[in-house]
Amino acid sequence: MTEMAREAAAGFDSTGGVGGQPVLDRLVALLDLEKIEENIFRGVSPAHSPVRVFGGQVAGQALVAAGRTVPEERKVHSLHAYFIRGGDPSVPIVYEVDRIRDGRSFTTRRVVGIQHGKAIFSLSASFQKDEGGIEHSEGMPDVPGPESLPTLQERAEGYFTGHHDRPRPIDLRYVNDPPWVTRKSGERPARNQVWMRADGKLPDQQLLHVCVLTYASDMTLLDSVLARHGVYWDLDKVIGASLDHALWFHRPFRADEWFLYDSASPTASGARGLATGRFFAADGTHIATVVQEGLLRVV
Repeated sequence: MTEMAREAAAGFDSTGGVGGQPVLDRLVALLDLEKIEENIFRGVSPAHSPVRVFGGQVAGQALVAAGRTVPEERKVHSLHAYFIRGGDPSVPIVYEVDRIRDGRSFTTRRVVGIQHGKAIFSLSASFQKDEGGIEHSEGMPDVPGPESLPTLQERAEGYFTGHHDRPRPIDLRYVNDPPWVTRKSGERPARNQVWMRADGKLPDQQLLHVCVLTYASDMTLLDSVLARHGVYWDLDKVIGASLDHALWFHRPFRADEWFLYDSASPTASGARGLATGRFFAADGTHIATVVQEGLLRVV
């Protein structure tokens, strides 16, 4: 399985801009972990990766590992994760699952990602059987539909050379001007709004859709911090990394259908920036909420 996943990942890059079904299939292959022992799984990284493993990939793979030790009828409703060390994309990541609790309604799992004998990532995830109860949610922001918006590649034209032409499994459409545009215009937006979807068709496996959204949740979130200060990763000297990440899943969804990622940054200090985000399905359903703190050094 490891070699199959590595072959499927050939040519895949988690930071680029051109996608389609073959690129999405490679992401699905990366999330199809190899079981090497009871509660122990192994995952690989794309053949052409940045210096560090993309944080969304590690979180998605760890959630796959947790989910494979839980009955299918129990759905993940939250995860809390810490990025401990930068991942090495040249070697596999071993995921060890600790079966913390199997209760009547809730199941709890803890996962540690290991490379070179050291923990690089830890995740706690909670799963719940379906239950009824009180229900409410805030409405989705009033924004243009995704099909009316330019592609990421079109938005990046004239600002980057080649970077946004590399394969990407998630289709991104910025609602407001991207941070590399507002950096030049002088605008300092309080919110970052992006339509997203898996760029192709995903299998009908709910855990996979949740893991793909988890993967996507680490994209563009810290942009809401940088945009308020007129700086951007590839155009300024910014050193950044995800530190911790929390996600709550509220309602069922498909990650291969459009969802709006509405994010903002309430505060930044001590070389750290906090960002919060909400995910809405195209029909306005609030499907998930995220909070992340990231290391952000502008040098």
